[in-house]
Amino acid sequence: MFRASRLGMAGLVIMAAFIAVALLGPLLAPYDPLAFGKAQDVLNAPSAAHLLGTDDMGRDVAAALVAGSRVSLLVGLMSTLISMVVGSLVGILAGYFGRATDTILMRTTDIFLVLPWLPLMLVLAALLGPSVWNIILVIGLTGWAGTARLVRAQTLAIKERQFMERARAIGSSDAHIIAHHLLPNVFPLIFANTILVTAVSILSETTLSFLGMGDSTRPSWGMMLHFAFESGAASTGAYWFILPPGLCVLALVLGFTFMGYAFDEILNPKLRRR
Repeated sequence: MFRASRLGMAGLVIMAAFIAVALLGPLLAPYDPLAFGKAQDVLNAPSAAHLLGTDDMGRDVAAALVAGSRVSLLVGLMSTLISMVVGSLVGILAGYFGRATDTILMRTTDIFLVLPWLPLMLVLAALLGPSVWNIILVIGLTGWAGTARLVRAQTLAIKERQFMERARAIGSSDAHIIAHHLLPNVFPLIFANTILVTAVSILSETTLSFLGMGDSTRPSWGMMLHFAFESGAASTGAYWFILPPGLCVLALVLGFTFMGYAFDEILNPKLRRR
């Protein structure tokens, strides 16, 4: 079914290409992405020596682009893992136990939903300091609320089904019911949402880095865009400095989004095409 989805296969090809680039980085771009060039190497156009040109400090753009793919994938996957674990746990506990547990957890979720997303991330990133792992923590801890709402709604629907009543009737504990009956039925929704959240996480990392909250010692696409903006690459016509990282962010986010839509259609019978 996934192979029959054009969107899903397109997203898979895009994601596989970026993973290959991240793994084969040193072979594709032998230059050190942090090595400063000489004065004559600043903002040079693409050439045989530098296929994507150089930046405002004489560094090879292609090398920084390849190194940035690792940071973007790392931040996207790890922050999504944190977000999905927290959101799924909150949603399942709130939907299954209900009453006071549901009220406390959902009011906490509502607080995270109504708080402005970008200012909250900026404040937390500024407090924790510029680090890749701090960025992962900030994105993961601010992006779980939507997942919690989705999982809670699915949990409320599954909790009332007959097999759940039978499990309670034979004396199964709450932990056993959640682990063996509830979670397997909620997991397809969590899985499809995970891929979509990964795209949002990558875009969030790019946003924070572009605004200067990223780790300047670790090349990333957001930091490349930040330095390009500071150096006036757009106004000076240095397209090779600003277009590649922007296009990479766009392509990778689209790849995860395509896969998310495909899995959502496959795992959700209501969306499946006949």
